[in-house]
Amino acid sequence: MSCQQTADTILVAPSHPISRWWSTETVAIVTGANKGIGFALVRRLAELGLTVVLTARDAGRGVEAVESLRSEGLLNVHFFRLDVANPNSINTFSSWFQEAFGVVDILINNAAVSFNEIHENSVEEAETVIRTNFYGPKMLTEALLPLFRRSSTGGRILNISSRLGLLNKLKNPKLKEMLLDDENLSEDQIEGMVNLFLENVKNGTWKSQGWPQVWTDYAVSKLALNAYSRVLARRYKGHGLSVNCFCPGFTQTSMTGGKGNHTADAAAAVGARLVLLPAEDLSTGKFYVVGSSNAFYSKL
Repeated sequence: MSCQQTADTILVAPSHPISRWWSTETVAIVTGANKGIGFALVRRLAELGLTVVLTARDAGRGVEAVESLRSEGLLNVHFFRLDVANPNSINTFSSWFQEAFGVVDILINNAAVSFNEIHENSVEEAETVIRTNFYGPKMLTEALLPLFRRSSTGGRILNISSRLGLLNKLKNPKLKEMLLDDENLSEDQIEGMVNLFLENVKNGTWKSQGWPQVWTDYAVSKLALNAYSRVLARRYKGHGLSVNCFCPGFTQTSMTGGKGNHTADAAAAVGARLVLLPAEDLSTGKFYVVGSSNAFYSKL
């Protein structure tokens, strides 16, 4: 089961209420959460009774976001500054989190950047995009892995991704073959692919090398994140940790200039439902997309 192969399988979200396995002792971390989908995810999880740590790169905006949620009566929300692109910031956050909470149950890697307008495709900021969108979640996940709670309900990692990073957007046959080799795909290979892209950007050949053609740097960062999610899912399958990707679709956020087919709250409602599935319904190594009637469907 893969985050990136191309046959479609429909997975409809349960219509009945999800049985509540969590409590206020259940701790979730949401990155890049001072606005947009991240903020909406924090709100939804807090409304459902979890303890949520909201992180943001800008301390002032993060504090303001938490104060806004607390004014709504959501007192189980906490803030700590985190720049996922900065290893020192990740280390500081991880140390604080371990001292403050001890264990984590849910990690939602939401923080991401894009410097293009909807119809643009510049790669001038490719290094920043790759560092934030791929290496950021990877470094944070690795720092927090020892802190996941060992429990019957299992730890959950949800990487907010994009259909722009699906394999069918990649036209380089050698890279596609490598990414499709589920049994042997490694982190070193994924990082090699990312380095190749950045080298192509530097020497000006990126347009002719088969990379995705829409928001290329962002798409490659999500291609790499999807692949890393598969590797991690394979490593921890059967060991109490699920790792999935979630594409919220064309959502009305600052990244899309306010354009989109649905609100951040609507996308977050589906994302929260996915990450709170009962252990018996929880898959791993899958790529979920918002479908009609808030269904999930996975490109397997």
